[in-house]
Amino acid sequence: MKLYLGLAFGYAAFLASQMAVAAPIPAKVTLAQKVSFTPPPPPKDPPPGGRVLGGAKRGQCPQVKTDLTALVPFTQEPPNITNVWSLTTAAHPTFWFYVPYAQDFANPVEFVLQDSKLKQIYQKAIALPTQPGIISISLPPDTPSLAVNEQYRWFFTVYCDKARQSPPVFVEGVVKRVNLDSQITQKLKKATPLQKFAIYAKYGIWHEALTTLAQQIQKNPQDPALEKQWQDLLASIRLDNVAKEPILSAKPE
Repeated sequence: MKLYLGLAFGYAAFLASQMAVAAPIPAKVTLAQKVSFTPPPPPKDPPPGGRVLGGAKRGQCPQVKTDLTALVPFTQEPPNITNVWSLTTAAHPTFWFYVPYAQDFANPVEFVLQDSKLKQIYQKAIALPTQPGIISISLPPDTPSLAVNEQYRWFFTVYCDKARQSPPVFVEGVVKRVNLDSQITQKLKKATPLQKFAIYAKYGIWHEALTTLAQQIQKNPQDPALEKQWQDLLASIRLDNVAKEPILSAKPE
């Protein structure tokens, strides 16, 4: 797989939000409250790099109104550096993508996860949905668990010809698994789904925040307040352009 895999990983200590002492969490979280996501700073030595948008038309990949998009936080630094970086507490986290292609696109699509030594630990061919929209990819329980405080690079790739000879459309980033403070963990055990969402967002745990909210939307698809929470969450990481796209996959609790 020729996806600029030579990018090196860096190991950096995450700051206060990773192992922070638990601040008071509201006893009640309502749908009327706007929950803000607190993004963790990316490591700097070296930075993770990556790309959150798939880019322009290539090869047989058709022109699309909205690019392939990774639903994940990112930062941009001068002159033209993008860092796609997120945290999870899960051994087998869930990743989210807006995919502008549907089943009539016959070329290969795949998701790949690598460890810090660029060793491939998971690869999956992706079956496109019946319509463009937001999909999730969860690491199966039988894949190696993500190690705490280790960084992993992921790729979601759409090949623009069946022979995989022309440049693909792809997004990539880095995820790190962390442990939260024991007091926060105890609060999570007793929390409602909406409280869990707020806690994860407060402490910068993107994957669980997004997945928890998506699960609630799937269980209550006609709830406008949940939909507003989803749109606000994506807007907080500057992904307003896909905030109203349909969620095509999520696993309810």
